[in-house]
Amino acid sequence: MGAPASLTRRGSQTRALILDAAEALFAERGFEATRLEDVAERVGIRRASIVYHFRDKRELYDAVLEGVFGDFRERLAAVLDTDRPWQQRIEAAIAAWVDYVGARPSLARLLLREVAGATPGAPPALLAHIGPFFELIERVTAQLRGEPAPPIDPVHLASTIAGATVFFVAAMPALIPGLGFDPLLPAQLESHKREVLRIARRLLARDAERPRPPPRAGRGADRREERR
Repeated sequence: MGAPASLTRRGSQTRALILDAAEALFAERGFEATRLEDVAERVGIRRASIVYHFRDKRELYDAVLEGVFGDFRERLAAVLDTDRPWQQRIEAAIAAWVDYVGARPSLARLLLREVAGATPGAPPALLAHIGPFFELIERVTAQLRGEPAPPIDPVHLASTIAGATVFFVAAMPALIPGLGFDPLLPAQLESHKREVLRIARRLLARDAERPRPPPRAGRGADRREERR
């Protein structure tokens, strides 16, 4: 016989509480500084209860990363896997990104900690969770064959927009603590979203920002130049 439904439900609830506490602690302190005992204390359980659900701290960390980035991947797929023009898809993806990070700022902090803590020759743990994003972009790119291509490399666009939001949410409060700046206030998030969308539109505008060649001089000017 299987476990009673009440026990199964309780186990699922405990697992969810562990993931929530671990996500917050990993974002606050980083992987190395966070102990399973810290997670257990925040949940109000024993350390052994965590090991029942997750073999060790690394497995718990991977589960946290999969939850954070997997949820966003699903939202991104919902706005990119459509038949709308690519400009509208990109703008919808940017809006979804800002909204998601605003609702789940741990993503920005985890991302910063992962990149800052990466060592040469040792791929960051996040790398395993980035692959599906590239698969999504490749799938969308295949759908766009035959349409005019965006005038900017997707990697450049993504790094510009994603970097701006990560820094806005995770770094700015620490850089200007005396101003009481809270990037998670709805008004601040909406203002940030408008700004990154404005930047993206300028980057995506065809030929708008390309330098124009200087006007050619008239024939008289050409002849005068030849005589010199």
